[in-house]
Amino acid sequence: MQIAQEHIKMEDYTYDLPQDKIAKFPLEDRDSSKLLCYENGNIDEQTFPMISNWVPAHSLMIKNNTRVIQARLLFNKSSGARIEIFCLEPVFPSDYESNLSARKKVIWKCLIGNSKKWKSGSLKKEIYIDGKSILLEAKKVSSSMSEHNIEFSWEPANYSFSELLARTGLMPIPPYLNRKAEEGDRKWYQTIYAQHLGSVAAPTAGLHFTDTILDSLAKQKTHLAELTLHVGAGTFTPVKDKKIQNHKMHAEHVQVSKELIQSVLNHTEKGITAVGTTTLRSLESMYWLGVLCYEKKVNFSQTIEIDQWLPYQDKSGIETTTSLRSLLTAMTNAGVNEISFITRIIIVPGYAFKIVDQLITNFHQPNSTLLLLVAAFIGEDWKRVYNFALNNKFRFLSYGDSSVLRRRNEPFSQLM
Repeated sequence: MQIAQEHIKMEDYTYDLPQDKIAKFPLEDRDSSKLLCYENGNIDEQTFPMISNWVPAHSLMIKNNTRVIQARLLFNKSSGARIEIFCLEPVFPSDYESNLSARKKVIWKCLIGNSKKWKSGSLKKEIYIDGKSILLEAKKVSSSMSEHNIEFSWEPANYSFSELLARTGLMPIPPYLNRKAEEGDRKWYQTIYAQHLGSVAAPTAGLHFTDTILDSLAKQKTHLAELTLHVGAGTFTPVKDKKIQNHKMHAEHVQVSKELIQSVLNHTEKGITAVGTTTLRSLESMYWLGVLCYEKKVNFSQTIEIDQWLPYQDKSGIETTTSLRSLLTAMTNAGVNEISFITRIIIVPGYAFKIVDQLITNFHQPNSTLLLLVAAFIGEDWKRVYNFALNNKFRFLSYGDSSVLRRRNEPFSQLM
């Protein structure tokens, strides 16, 4: 595929990350992390409670309210071999809410650890809930490359699949932590505002927020809003190709409401802050969904998917307000107040941002699509930002410290 980004080489978007810079555990207090502040080429070090100084009154801050599921299930074969099944996303029922609330049987796309020891037959595991025994069984339905469709069934069917996961599953902490999940991860690896079950990785920028910080933002009349993007395991997949044009971006499920879209419309001139790359990806995908609605290319009765390279192929130049109003009109005509869609878009240097002005985010892995997103957001200064963090004892990755990055040339104060 010939794209404008074909010149992007991954060797230009990496850095040396020593193991001792990776935070293996979170700090005792969520909001006690460092905060790197970037604006107009200037870099400063503060602490996270100062975030209210960077999200001004009357602007809009949007966060991702997804909730991490305990997606790793361990089974023991009669031979003694241990098999791990990592649930990635629902297949049947295909929507998260229906699947996780289902009783008796579901199918998930999964990864299998120690798969060579599981060639045939089913796996069984006894679970106790409220003193009652439930027999959980796993069967392979189909396989493609490293991914497998696994049917889970259980008897008696008095409990939902989400209840079974909560009782017997393990928290899917990132592989780069190189440690086993602990009981504390059930709380640590979850934002305080997590609601909708579905993620297999946390939207880690939100891990720093506390009720006190959210209250302080609300009191200063910063508008707060939420959306849902269920974070997939693909967020940890490094870019292995030398050129980004050969990388296949992972899909993630997004849900946005008419209320959120209208709120974004109301704040396009006042500043919009995304809490995390997942929120940013959702909001920018929402713009492209509106473009498809404007061009009459969306059928609400079918699965809606935003293609990986759509932002770089579309030359329509549709204004953000026009796109979002087109999306609202299409939702009204379809009689829906919320819309779910799949996004595959990849945000790389050269991307023209449509909605987000400011990003709150942790520090990301070398050779990752998330690092490319940061480079797209603040340009070549990403290198200065990461060098500053490395040289000033910032903690990296999911349990690490935070940053707030402003994209606009002028301070927010001049936009008010």
